[in-house]
Amino acid sequence: MSEESKLPFTTHLEELRRRLIYAVVAIVLGAIIAFLFAKQLFYFLAQPLVKILPANQPMIFTALTEAFFTYFKVALLAGFFLASPVVFYQLWKFIAPGLYEHEKKFVIPFVIFATLFFILGGAFAYYIVFPFGFKFFLGFSTDYLKLLPKMSEYFSLSLKLIFAFGIVFEMPVITFFLAKMGVVNGEMLSSKRRYAIVLVFVVAALLTPPDVGTQLLMAGPLILLYEVSVWVARIFGRKSQTPSK
Repeated sequence: MSEESKLPFTTHLEELRRRLIYAVVAIVLGAIIAFLFAKQLFYFLAQPLVKILPANQPMIFTALTEAFFTYFKVALLAGFFLASPVVFYQLWKFIAPGLYEHEKKFVIPFVIFATLFFILGGAFAYYIVFPFGFKFFLGFSTDYLKLLPKMSEYFSLSLKLIFAFGIVFEMPVITFFLAKMGVVNGEMLSSKRRYAIVLVFVVAALLTPPDVGTQLLMAGPLILLYEVSVWVARIFGRKSQTPSK
């Protein structure tokens, strides 16, 4: 390992603080830009629900500040997506001292694929999970029971699902990291497949609304991503011999 990885714990904390500051600054700058289009961004975010609501039924807000703070949070979400390459780059720079010199060259592929998989996860939630899940919940409406969706509650649910899917779609990227550090390998992941499938359904139940369809929509991609991760670990995992510096 490099000498950087042998630095005192307080030095690592200072490095973590520095990387977090860079990431937060990037997110804030992205959020400032996004706030200029916050209304349009929320309208886009709300489309999966708006399309299945009865005609001319609006969303509502019930507090004077609710709309403003919801738009602010939408801007932060968009800012995170805009800044995600910077965020993942800072994550790499923090962990890179624990890698061999020849492994540090993967910084650009890591940033590209981490950003891509995060966006893919969010897009999967928006285009696949949202319409299915919202239609399920809207099905509880009756002649005397009508949904009046609050914009803040809708955003909170959307945020949870987008980040949940964005994070779980990072599984192959995380596996790449762990395999490069020698923590996991393809054989280990393959042998633990049955336990992983059980864990996948537990995670899906915790991170999604309480309906079977939405949970399956998360569990299915997770199982596929686990299989991809097995191959990632086999291809990029450390060999038994120690590479020369």
